[in-house]
Amino acid sequence: MTALDWLALLHPALMILFVYPVVGATIRLGILVRERRLQINPLPPTVPVEHTDHGRWVTTGTVVAVLIALIWSFLERQGAGLPFPGGNERLVRLLALGGASLSACGALWRLRRPGRRAGAALLAWGGLLLLGLQPEIWRLADSPLQPAFWASHFWSGWLLIGLLLFAMAAAPEIAHRPVLRRLHVAAAFLMAVLLAVQAITGCRDLLSLAQR
Repeated sequence: MTALDWLALLHPALMILFVYPVVGATIRLGILVRERRLQINPLPPTVPVEHTDHGRWVTTGTVVAVLIALIWSFLERQGAGLPFPGGNERLVRLLALGGASLSACGALWRLRRPGRRAGAALLAWGGLLLLGLQPEIWRLADSPLQPAFWASHFWSGWLLIGLLLFAMAAAPEIAHRPVLRRLHVAAAFLMAVLLAVQAITGCRDLLSLAQR
């Protein structure tokens, strides 16, 4: 196997070995946070903090895994000995955009002001969208009017990352505002569905790529 082959496997490996287990722990901690809030179970005050920290790791791990997949898609052409469309300058710009998205996600760990947190989340999400819209990225369809769009690994993944970034950026407000808390719970159910969809479509796409 070449280095590019190992890079291709790094995306699913990171999701399976890190993101999905931490998701399970995050869901469990979220249930405990609810039990503590409703005084069903006398739990220590560190439980909400642990839930938030686990959510941050899930979000950051998912962003890293997606960036790895996108970078592999850009480098695959050069690995096949073909010139990269737009030259190395375009490749450098795309890699810089990926670095900016990762930096914006990392900034959510330390930013305190709500406006700045929202801006960083939108920057990370928008950067991943711009990278994903490049012609090198394999997407089944780009129009919601096409049935294939709803079976696309990329688009369901992009929606999942948006929900994760929202939860990470709005974590302080979610803890203190019941409306946002209910919205977060509803989004968590949708994220669980999207994670299942990602597992299925990801396996499908790996098989398709192997047959190319």
